[in-house]
Amino acid sequence: MILFSTGSEHHDLTSSDLREGLVAALDKIGTRKKILIIPPDITRFHSRAGEITCMAREYFGHHISDILPALGTHKPMNSVELDRMFPGVPHNLFRVHDWRNDVIRIGEVPAEFISKVSDGALNFSLPVELNKMVYEGGHDLILSVGQVVPHEVIGMANYNKNLLIGCGGAESINKSHFIGAVYGMERIMGIADNPVRQVLNYSADHFLSHLPIIYVLTVLEQNILLGRMVTRGLYIGTSEEVFLAAAELSAKVNNTIIDKPLQKVVVYLDPEEYRSTWLGNKSIYRTRKAIADGGELIVLAPGVKEFGEDAEIDRLIRKYGYKGTPATLDAVRYNDDLSSNLSAAAHLIHGSSEGRFRITYCPGHLTRQEIEKAGYEFGALDSLTKRYKAENLRSGYNETSDGEKYYYISNPATGLWQI
Repeated sequence: MILFSTGSEHHDLTSSDLREGLVAALDKIGTRKKILIIPPDITRFHSRAGEITCMAREYFGHHISDILPALGTHKPMNSVELDRMFPGVPHNLFRVHDWRNDVIRIGEVPAEFISKVSDGALNFSLPVELNKMVYEGGHDLILSVGQVVPHEVIGMANYNKNLLIGCGGAESINKSHFIGAVYGMERIMGIADNPVRQVLNYSADHFLSHLPIIYVLTVLEQNILLGRMVTRGLYIGTSEEVFLAAAELSAKVNNTIIDKPLQKVVVYLDPEEYRSTWLGNKSIYRTRKAIADGGELIVLAPGVKEFGEDAEIDRLIRKYGYKGTPATLDAVRYNDDLSSNLSAAAHLIHGSSEGRFRITYCPGHLTRQEIEKAGYEFGALDSLTKRYKAENLRSGYNETSDGEKYYYISNPATGLWQI
């Protein structure tokens, strides 16, 4: 059921527009007394989900009992981040999702189904795990808020991923990520219907249908001419229809088509959002289909200080490195620590160029030795930032003072670049 729907390639929704749409949808569902809101974390700051969460709190008042950011494997938000994303919301409403300890098993996706959707590439069952508060909290409304945008693991982010991955457990996260990596990230990115989404849809249809979930989905575009994020759509409802409508619009506004392969791409990672290669490698995922064989990707990463958001995943990335699919699959085959952390293995595959192009990482807080051991080339952040003048650029084609041409991206999370 769709409760509210508006959007097009030409919409520019204001805060008032979002509030009116949200109120129009919520007015249709009647009184609710115990409400859980599940927004994304600070890594999706530009989704406007924080703003919508604040609006929902204004609407429902004290009936908002819990706010559970969909952390997945990410680190919990600190007080500064909470205030930035959810201004005015009391911190005592926020709960922290612990993907290793806070979940219960609510079902299973059978091996035969996974084999079928993965074209026979994999033949394991997948446990459906969910945060205990979501499943057993007794809420009469669960408001899942987020942005639909091309994504390396799920094709198009959000919808039931916000619950089943963002609030999921270790084994379900590990296996779902691995399905996407083995099936092929480039076959998935920007496509709404794919094996990972089919697995999540199966899980939701079989094990979440009794929960009072309403999805609030935004679509945003990084508008180069205006130099800002523009909200193109707002879709609110209870069914897959709202996701498919948002995904259709996202496919139009979040895909940048390049006329020929790019020889040099420079990506800037905002230090307030990107502090690990686990997050920062969106610079690789989202540009790989646009970069020429033999080209170079330069990642300006002033805030990056670690590899994984989780201590164990950080250790695994440092141990095995971004060495490409064959090396990673061999490591999974022969090493128990990696085979039991398949989301880390999937990330190692995603974060490699598979030998097609060079990746020069310029971190603010990691050493040359750490970067090179992980499989990347090391770049000096200060000198390359000055050369490419990241602070003064808008996304698109640029040229240095001595005539070197390059393509600049100010935030890789805003879309997908491809030929």
